[in-house]
Formats: sequence, structure tokens, C-alpha cells
Amino acid sequence: MFDSILVVCAGNICRSPTAEYILKDKLVNTSIKVSSAGLTALEGKEADSLAKELASAKNVDMSPHRGRQISTSLVNSNSLILVMEQRHLQDLCARYPEARGKTFLLGKWLGDKEIPDPYRQSREAFEHVYELIEGACSAWQKYL
Repeated sequence: MFDSILVVCAGNICRSPTAEYILKDKLVNTSIKVSSAGLTALEGKEADSLAKELASAKNVDMSPHRGRQISTSLVNSNSLILVMEQRHLQDLCARYPEARGKTFLLGKWLGDKEIPDPYRQSREAFEHVYELIEGACSAWQKYL
């Protein structure tokens, strides 16, 4: 059983915080701790305004989020790590070999679907990514 989940993307301002807060919302009645970080994080930055707006429209509050960098302690203190793209998985496991075996694509249960980066793209791109993340989080729910 997983007691803590770390969601990872690149900058930690669009995809991983969206997944973090969606998972927190879906797992509200469990003791599973959910957090996020970035491989090249924009440390201290709020979540992207468009990501926050779309989440807010679905009653998911991302306002507390601040970007933070992945670290050895974060990798070691979480029982499951979810990433957005295959290259994130490769990069993370290359940097932190101890992450092997507990790191998976967020889209694992959607046929190993990758979640594209909407940063600096259109509203439609953010909407598409939000729907992918929401679907992937729902698919993970039965395994958590």
C-alpha cells in the first residue's frame, strides 16, 4: 500500500501541481500524502494561472502551490512517484537510482499515455492536459 505520492514534471508549475491537487481531492478520505516537485523546478513560483483557473472551475484549489525542486529526500520519503513523460522517468531514475521500481507514468493505466507540457501554450492545450491528468488520476485511484 502506498502512503505517499510524489508527482513530478519539469517546472512544477503546470502538470505536476495539477495532478497533485486533483489526487489530493480524490484521496481526501485516505491517509495518503500527495506532493509534487520538478526536475528543473521554477522554485517558489505559483502554479500557472491558467492551470489554477481550470482547476478552480472544477472546485480544485491550487492556490497554496509553490514550485519546488526534486531532491534525494523527496525521492526517498515517497512510496510512489508519478511522472508525465517517459523522459522524466529516465531522467529521474538516472539521477536517483533508488527511484527505480516505484516510479511510473501518471498515464500508466491509460496505456502508458504521456501528458504533454502545456506551458506557454493555448487555453485549449491546458484544457486537453487537464482532462488527461484528471483521467489518469481517476485511473490510479483504484490502485491506491
